[in-house]
Order: sequence, then structure tokens, then C-alpha cells
Amino acid sequence: MNFTEYQNLAKSTAIYPSRYAKVYPALGLCGEAGEVAEKIKKVIRDGIDYGYEEDFRADLTKELGDVLWYVAALASDLNISLDDIAEKNVQKLASRKKRNKIGGSGDNR
Repeated sequence: MNFTEYQNLAKSTAIYPSRYAKVYPALGLCGEAGEVAEKIKKVIRDGIDYGYEEDFRADLTKELGDVLWYVAALASDLNISLDDIAEKNVQKLASRKKRNKIGGSGDNR
């Protein structure tokens, strides 16, 4: 499956009022990203290396899938393709690497 196929399939499952387009998926993205962070936090708290445990990986795969769904929904609401997002992101990172600006902070490095 490619990004376009995924984005189209994800869009077909989006059920939220159109007046909340952009807002609903943005809030959902924050929530799901928080769930990913929460699972990782508990690994740190408990001092256990769950990185390769099958159940942990399965749970994290589900949560990351939810993050991806909300990214796709938000992109669709903004009329931006996931392919375009991915392409521009890789170009940005390649430029930063070439200019030795991978580290640091700020969008315009």
C-alpha cells in the first residue's frame, strides 16, 4: 500500500462533522501521539526494555496506526497529499543533512 491508497482508505472511514474538519483530526492526533508517548514513558519508568517484546510492539503498532490515521485525516481536510508531505519532508531533511544542520531546533535551519 502506498500513501495515496492509505489516505483514500483512511478518508473513507472518517466520521466527524464537517464543521470540525481540521480541528477534530488535529485534536485526535495530539491524543494518539500522547498515547504513544505514554507507552514509551512507562517503559522508561519501569526500567524494562520492551523494544522487542511482541505484545509491546503490537500495541505500539496499533497506536502508531492511529497517529497515521489522524495525520491522513488532517492532511485530507487541508487538501494536502501524504505523498507530498513525505516528499517535502525528505527533501527538507536531505537539505539539512547536506548543510550539516540536522541538529538544533527551529523549522528554518
